Amino acid sequence: MGVASAARTTAGRLGIVGELFAFFWANKRWWLVPVLVALFLFGALIILAQSSAIAPFIYTLF
Repeated sequence: MGVASAARTTAGRLGIVGELFAFFWANKRWWLVPVLVALFLFGALIILAQSSAIAPFIYTLF
């Protein structure tokens, strides 16, 4: 069982996220992973800030 086969098997089990990581593995685009993680965290922060009691504290960060 090679690395490519293991990547395809994992991609099948993890759905869209697995397909994305399999794409990164095949095309040597690992530098995109931190960018996507930062975008996800920033989006989660914005969603949490819209309707929570911590909104005033989050707005002071920006």
